[in-house]
Amino acid sequence: MTGPLISACVTFSKFLNITASFAVVGTLLAMAFLLLDTEGKLSTSAAKLRSLLQVSALIWLVGNLGTIFFTLANILGQSFSAAFDPTVMRSFLTQVTLGQYFFFQTLVTLVVLFSAARIKRVNTTISLLILTIIGVIAPIFQSHSASSGSHSLAIGSLVVHVVGLALWVGGILTLVFIDPEDRIIAVPRFSVLALWSAIAVIISGSANAWARLDFKSAWHTSYALVVILKIVLTVALVAIGYMHRQNLSKKTAIDWLSFARLIFVEAIVMVTALVLGSWLSSNRAPVRNANETFNAALTVAGIETPAPPTLSRLLLSYEPDALMIGLLIFAVALYVKGVMVLTKRGDKWPVGRTISFALGISVIDYATSGGLGLYAHFAFSYHMIAHMLLGMVAPIGIALGAPITLALRTLPQGRTPTERGVRGSLISALHSRIGRFYTNPLIALALFDGSLFALYFTSLFGGMMQSHVGHFFMNFHFILAGTLFFYVVVGIDPNPRKIPHLVRIVILFAAMSIHAFFSVALMSSTTLIDQGYFASLKTPWLLDLLADQSKGGAIGWAMGEIPILLALVATFIQWMRDDSREANRIDKNTARMAAMGQPDELAQYNQYLSELAKNDSTKEVR
Repeated sequence: MTGPLISACVTFSKFLNITASFAVVGTLLAMAFLLLDTEGKLSTSAAKLRSLLQVSALIWLVGNLGTIFFTLANILGQSFSAAFDPTVMRSFLTQVTLGQYFFFQTLVTLVVLFSAARIKRVNTTISLLILTIIGVIAPIFQSHSASSGSHSLAIGSLVVHVVGLALWVGGILTLVFIDPEDRIIAVPRFSVLALWSAIAVIISGSANAWARLDFKSAWHTSYALVVILKIVLTVALVAIGYMHRQNLSKKTAIDWLSFARLIFVEAIVMVTALVLGSWLSSNRAPVRNANETFNAALTVAGIETPAPPTLSRLLLSYEPDALMIGLLIFAVALYVKGVMVLTKRGDKWPVGRTISFALGISVIDYATSGGLGLYAHFAFSYHMIAHMLLGMVAPIGIALGAPITLALRTLPQGRTPTERGVRGSLISALHSRIGRFYTNPLIALALFDGSLFALYFTSLFGGMMQSHVGHFFMNFHFILAGTLFFYVVVGIDPNPRKIPHLVRIVILFAAMSIHAFFSVALMSSTTLIDQGYFASLKTPWLLDLLADQSKGGAIGWAMGEIPILLALVATFIQWMRDDSREANRIDKNTARMAAMGQPDELAQYNQYLSELAKNDSTKEVR
């Protein structure tokens, strides 16, 4: 009976782990966004939640330690005592990928636990919330979905699913425990978040089920029945959420007593759904194409080897990276919402900015999920094309789309005169020490070009290509580093630093030179830099890996110069426009002073020189 007992313990510990982590997310969410703040500091109501945060973090720690112990015992397939061996446990936490993710999650739990009683400001709470979400999703990258087909779709959709659940379920659990007067303040804002979270949960859950289950043979299994039951509970939760919104939209007084009862019912249904989710995460799904022969590419990259690349295949192929798609949809939804808010207000938003942003997002999708993103897994030359698009082309479109300006004009302000609000938090982050540090042009240049050498001329590149999380964060780094660089150099969003145009031009020339040096070094390399990754794929249409690597260096050189030249042209244009605006300002000021009978700036300067000369002559007479 050891096997069933360990399996039951794994399910229970994961349920405790998931539920407590969602409670931590919900508590931090309420403290940072749902409850009022006082000029960026946590209000008394938000500070009361510290004790709830501490208890939730402590339970999360217990659940996490239990998950580590029982998962190891389940992997060993022996009695509980085998997992107590310190050497075995140390090896699991430091050498096995799943154990490393669990260890990282434990460290995040400890950070939250020790920070719970000390956080006082909203921005610190937001940072802790982001760290917590990263800790929650970390083990997903080595879950059962990682061993199934459609790797990027299965893992990415599960990450989106868990993040949506964490915000939705965590928010509901927190609403149960906060005071009724605070609930009145928090519910309207949470209602909007819950709606979008529910949509994300349903779509991502459906995508994950499709990616992992064979519709012809898997739906008679107990795993599929649990999936169906979870879907039914999710639909019930959406119906309850609709009842919430109907109650909140009443023009008459809201029945908060009935609202509270409905929240308790919703919390019970959610806990039941979490139990089912814990069971699903502890058991392997009937994998699609389970009887097929061994495929090296599917094992290493999680994708079957595509046919030899042609123009039509590069343009029309699509291998969805669900996590990146989820982030892009989120960014587009926020941008469209902002434009709609401005339009309803009667303000205009330049169409060119919207087109620039849309093009930038489209390029990212093509370079990660489109045909180029697919072939980038199998050949270094296509990887370098994708890198150039992600790091140099797409960021220009995003920077010219002015998303920060749009956010500052449309984000909700404080609900009271003393509340900083979401917009105030963004302004505070922009002008913080961290914001000023990263907008330093030298730092932006170091991240943009310096990271190329750290990535490609060390073992980082090969290691990151061999895991989904590594490949995702590598692409994410390209996007962020490029966006930061072009935001500092050619961006039209407000910048906490006033950077002279001449300095921007010098930085662009430096970036061009460093990038050319990197490309030449890559072309001249006589050894492969991928640590054997591309060779392990056994791609039949790629025979000379070193020649393909040299080709990638040449592509990087050619594609890297064009965006920087365009940025140089844009910088010159901005410089000329700024000079023109300054000249117009001086002319208008001179005309205004003349109309008022006041001397203009030139006359004032001449008068100043005359007074200096008069003083000098007076001193000589004396």
